[in-house]
Amino acid sequence: MHSGQELLAKNSHVINELHAWAQELSKKYCSKTVNLYIVHGNIRDFLPHRDIAGGFAFVRIRDYISEVIFGNKDIIIFYDKSSGINFCLNSMLQEYLTIMHRKYPDVPIENLLSKDPVEAFSYLEQYFRMNMRQGKRIVLIVDYAESLTPAEDIAYLNETDRYCLVTLNRWSHDPVFTNEDISIVLLTENIADLNTRITASPSTVKIHIPLPDEAIRIDFLNDLKNREDLLILERGLNTEKLGKLTAGLNLVNLNQLAAETYQMSDDDGKIRGSTQSDPVTLEFLKQKKQEIIETEAAGMLQFVNTDHNLSYIAGNSFVKKRFVNAAKAIRQGRADVLPMGYLITGPIGTGKTFMVSAFAGEIGIPMVRLCNFHSMQQRTAEANLEKVLNILKAMAPVAVMVDEADAVFNAKRDSTGGESRIFAQISSFMGNTDYRGKIIWFLITSRPDLLPIDLKRQGRAEEHLAVFYPETAEEKIELLETLQRKLKIRLKDVNPAGIIKKLKFPVSGADLEAILVRSKLNAAMENRMMIVNADIEQTIEDFIPPSYPYEIELQNLVAVLECTSKEMIPKKYQNFDRSKLAAEILELKQLLGEK
Repeated sequence: MHSGQELLAKNSHVINELHAWAQELSKKYCSKTVNLYIVHGNIRDFLPHRDIAGGFAFVRIRDYISEVIFGNKDIIIFYDKSSGINFCLNSMLQEYLTIMHRKYPDVPIENLLSKDPVEAFSYLEQYFRMNMRQGKRIVLIVDYAESLTPAEDIAYLNETDRYCLVTLNRWSHDPVFTNEDISIVLLTENIADLNTRITASPSTVKIHIPLPDEAIRIDFLNDLKNREDLLILERGLNTEKLGKLTAGLNLVNLNQLAAETYQMSDDDGKIRGSTQSDPVTLEFLKQKKQEIIETEAAGMLQFVNTDHNLSYIAGNSFVKKRFVNAAKAIRQGRADVLPMGYLITGPIGTGKTFMVSAFAGEIGIPMVRLCNFHSMQQRTAEANLEKVLNILKAMAPVAVMVDEADAVFNAKRDSTGGESRIFAQISSFMGNTDYRGKIIWFLITSRPDLLPIDLKRQGRAEEHLAVFYPETAEEKIELLETLQRKLKIRLKDVNPAGIIKKLKFPVSGADLEAILVRSKLNAAMENRMMIVNADIEQTIEDFIPPSYPYEIELQNLVAVLECTSKEMIPKKYQNFDRSKLAAEILELKQLLGEK
């Protein structure tokens, strides 16, 4: 058997042509230090391979490992619970059946190729032993490995699952197998679906296959376009631009997208196929990309679409200026000066969510909302989160909004072990400086005091911005005029200053928006498109804002406590010292019955 260093030296020219994940797998194999590999991530995709001769092909994971990495040589075995035992070449299959029939002459072929993992692993182990010391390499590729060793406590595993768990661990530890050229490759989309006794073992190598980058997507799109015009693009859209716009999609998704446009049907059901009337358009691409990613993320990601930018933000000039500067830095390609994330806080009705979506609209990058995962079964949530984080990496640059972050990451929630692992996974990902300026996090909450300190520290949501209700008449007038533009309301002979004077109560942006919408309804009931002064005045006279004075004051105070600049703080709170703020917050919490 070759030593690890000899194998690496002998095959370095081939290994260097492979993609990073395949290089890692090849080098680990050549090092001869372990024999159990977990390959996870984008394993259900077409995998690109450019051979030494310059040819280019897209193949499936099983074929890639057997053909590209191991060259279809010696003994390469496939197994999954649906198909049973199989081999990469028919000659290998026939050799297996011949050898096994000599040892087990009365056993039917279907048993030797069994789908049952207990029977299959038993026969495979005998086959391994019969081929030892013959100088042959044996590679067993087990697909859908999560169906054999699911991520459950060992007490909850059935007998078959326990057998598989023990067998795989034994193969990875027993010198009888580790001293031979026997490799076990487990395939799974989400490593969180596998039992931790496998994934946490020091005898296991974990290899992650990422989603395709822009260059690979462009190569694949060119391949589609060159094969009998399977990809038809609208005028002005080319494969380079399409490759840039499809970040977050894999090659199977791109193939599906091309197929849908290629076989678009008329209302009468006739296939228009390869006509020029069905090109891929930007609108179609945007719609399909959102559908595909939201489906792949299993409901944990939702796209936030907006037609607004920062010009629709009124008041809170300090916060707006910070966002304007950040947008300028992004356009200049200065990701290094951007914070890892933002904590946006302030009382309800101040437009925190709208402000964040307007920032995304200003810089022209996609924004997704990370949805609350607490309603999911824990193992499902962990597995889906792994996929979500991989999607975010591939989508970069992207903004990630966590609305009502105190509900998603409540520090006082009675967390299970699963929820703790999910929180640790997210917080670790948020703090990865490789994604500074590429994945921008926005934690939005009215109660930042309920968030774990780990998320609010430097290196995660490090920029703390607070927004408050408008204080001056000028701020309220600006807000009224901005809301009119946002809601596309037409006013006639309306005096904004006079309207603001009619407001005898503290008013939020949400309150003003509700007043304008009600006024619009009053005008519509009289068949008028234009809103007049009387419509708004009558609405104000009738309007009673939701009254939660203690809750609102508590939200104001905890927001002030998060401020890192005096310029953000309303005048009435600027002379408060932090100890007085903390005392008032504690008093309000006791009044509201909070612990």
